Amino acid sequence: MSYSVGQVAGFAGVTVRTLHHYDDIGLLVPSARSHAGHRRYGDADLDRLQQILFYRELGFPLEEVAALLDDPDADPRAHLRRQHELLTARIEKLRKMAAAVEHAMEARKMGINLTPEEKFEVFGGKDPEQYAEEVEERWGDTEEYAESQRRTARYTKEDWQRIQAEAADWAERYGALMSAGEPPTGEAAMTLAEEHRQHICTWFYECSHELHRCLGEMYVSDERFKELYDGMRPGLAEHLKDAIAANADRDRPERAG
Repeated sequence: MSYSVGQVAGFAGVTVRTLHHYDDIGLLVPSARSHAGHRRYGDADLDRLQQILFYRELGFPLEEVAALLDDPDADPRAHLRRQHELLTARIEKLRKMAAAVEHAMEARKMGINLTPEEKFEVFGGKDPEQYAEEVEERWGDTEEYAESQRRTARYTKEDWQRIQAEAADWAERYGALMSAGEPPTGEAAMTLAEEHRQHICTWFYECSHELHRCLGEMYVSDERFKELYDGMRPGLAEHLKDAIAANADRDRPERAG
């Protein structure tokens, strides 16, 4: 019995694009092809996909998943035992997270302010990733994504707290700038746009002015990013996009000289 890529995507709850990506990087190469050249997956392929998704759910990067599954000294039972142990540990962590949320709810109800340590302790030294699978599908083959993964893998809870504090301080100053009626093409807005770019360079990856311009466009075109930035202050996403573009344009003569 063999299955098409669409059938496998339906079984596993992943996108066809994800399966194509796994094939392209050699993580899950279908065992057969149809006469027309279409991918056909067998039962052994489905077993491997199950193992991949277990490890992905547990937060393992793709290259580490590949190394684990291709280890000649490991057998399927060893993988299952390892995953069971990790899942059990994750259940315990989720239980603690639920208790922390209950604690926060109770503190809020009682008017008690939690310390920063109490607020972030639940994350265990690592920032929770949002949209991780989508980010990897869209940018997983870029140098910037790889660099971001390398850097953030080493960050402690204190690092993530500092990142959040810097971002919050920047957002407050940008909101004040807008309240003062500063235009996005003005010096003050461009300075904060450059600070935004440097924040990315410092903590995540080298962000060129042109890449920063693309990010600015995404902050407006992607509703989730727009909601994030407009949540800091209404209209901030559009204002920042224009400030980023102005800052990138300002950089061009300097590079040409």
